Order: sequence, then structure tokens, then C-alpha cells
Amino acid sequence: MDLATYQYLQNNPRALEFIRLNPIWYRYLSRDGVKRTQDLEKEVKIFFGQTFSGRLNRMNDQVQMASMLIQVANILKD
Repeated sequence: MDLATYQYLQNNPRALEFIRLNPIWYRYLSRDGVKRTQDLEKEVKIFFGQTFSGRLNRMNDQVQMASMLIQVANILKD
């Protein structure tokens, strides 16, 4: 792995965690480190739910949970 790729991983702990969970990326970065860092960034965002759709899904889940808690509270109040 080249020095630039190694420094990139040291500065991005989420990317390092992703690589530890998906070891195939060690091979990708060892072969084409500079070219593959952009692909790695995309994969990390998808994996950790940092994309727009991931955030939207999380917010939707939270709204559904709050709605369910309100319904339960209304049922218990009666």
C-alpha cells in the first residue's frame, strides 16, 4: 500500500473500520490505491448510511417509532 493511501486511512477512521470489516479492500488499495480511494469513499458512505437515501430511511424509521409510541400512549390513556 502506498504512503498516500495509508495516510488517507489514518485520517479517515470510518474508512479504516470499513476496510477491517471488508478485507478485500486491502487488496484493491494495494493494487490501485490512488484510483480506488474514490470508490472506497462511496462504499463507506453506503455502508454507514451516510447517503441521502440512508438518512431518509433512518428518519422515516424514527417517525414511525414516535407514531407508534403515541398510539400506545393513547391506548393506555383510555
